Amino acid sequence: MTFITLLLITMNTITQTPISFDFNQLKNNQIMIVNDSVMGGKSSSQYAIQEDTINFTGEVSLKNNGGFASLRMLWPFQQVKGFDKIQLKLKGDGQSYQFRLRTNRGFDGAAYVYEFKTIKDKIITVDIKVEDFIPSFRGRTLMNMPELGLADVKQMGFLIADKQVGNFSINLDSITLLNQ
Repeated sequence: MTFITLLLITMNTITQTPISFDFNQLKNNQIMIVNDSVMGGKSSSQYAIQEDTINFTGEVSLKNNGGFASLRMLWPFQQVKGFDKIQLKLKGDGQSYQFRLRTNRGFDGAAYVYEFKTIKDKIITVDIKVEDFIPSFRGRTLMNMPELGLADVKQMGFLIADKQVGNFSINLDSITLLNQ
């Protein structure tokens, strides 16, 4: 083998050091609540940042054709080259949630979605390969969308929907970028 071949093999096996985000760095103008109230629904939610975690709580209501609550944050990661997996560490309430990535800063539009189920009062780790996100718009899977690249992400967030009526609570401990 030549030196260049060995160098290329070595470069391909180098792993990136995981990068985590500290929620205390978020400013109020970098995070927002978007509930079904934007369309006349009655769901409500709020968030609180405490001790390096973010707690997203509220109540989902189907009144006035509602049924969802969401939390959105600006994408905090600058250096994403070499990363292809996102790891969430969180404690939930036993309900299903979506982790959503958006490639624009707009209020509406397509999102890349990964759905997961929590275990009531248990801390879980959710590992998501970038290729496992599904492009979606208002609950419908989209076809012919560009492949998701972490360098294109502008927003991230969580959504609870699918007729899961009542109180909800999810406490996010960390979001970490990894490579497989």
